[in-house]
Amino acid sequence: MMPRFSSHRSRLVVPVPSLVLFAVIALGSLVGRPTSAQETPATVTPGVQTTAPATVNCDASTTATAAAGTTTFTIDSAQSEARYKAEEELAGKGANTAVGKTNAIIGQLRFGSGGLPLACSRFDVDLRTLKSDETRRDNFLYNNTLETQQFPLATFVLTSVEGLDKPLEDGQETTFTLLGNLTIHGVTKLVAWEATATRDGETLKGNAATTFDMPDFEITPPKVGPVVSLDQKVALEIDLTAKQAA
Repeated sequence: MMPRFSSHRSRLVVPVPSLVLFAVIALGSLVGRPTSAQETPATVTPGVQTTAPATVNCDASTTATAAAGTTTFTIDSAQSEARYKAEEELAGKGANTAVGKTNAIIGQLRFGSGGLPLACSRFDVDLRTLKSDETRRDNFLYNNTLETQQFPLATFVLTSVEGLDKPLEDGQETTFTLLGNLTIHGVTKLVAWEATATRDGETLKGNAATTFDMPDFEITPPKVGPVVSLDQKVALEIDLTAKQAA
């Protein structure tokens, strides 16, 4: 079932370019007993990977079984943000960084009994709520570039983790890599995010960043108003605060 967002474009209290995005993650559900996202055997570089999206079965019918022995952190949308950044050249101004952001992020971060993230964790970002400092840019993104009426969400589903082989320690920032399936504009790619996270009791705070080229997700580079040229590489960033569920 598609996560429920309001279709209203005003600011929501609940990560292009696009997204996405956005990182860290929330869970649809797992099949069989809950398993930790497996650590990848080789170092991966943040961004779109050359291999095909990972096969992962996140059947919602097994949620109750998968929940046994897990700890769930639910994203606090009001304290979280997803944003895109893209470099552009503006007539009469020169180089400029376009930034669009939103707080419309939902999801949960789940950890297994061993304290490691669980595969099938995910987050969803409502792209219809992205706002920049230029209304014309936003409207063009909604209606042309991202076609948000047809593809309203950016979704990331975790499949594996690199650089995290023990539970997060209270008060200690930890850096690792998230690897999973990112879907934007109806296209799914295997994407790696550089992430950091810190646990403080029942609160989890973190951020994640990655990049992609617009053609990776069949996105036509927008050119509207004073935009003379636009770099096709887009940076996605997510700042998350999540609270442990009761």
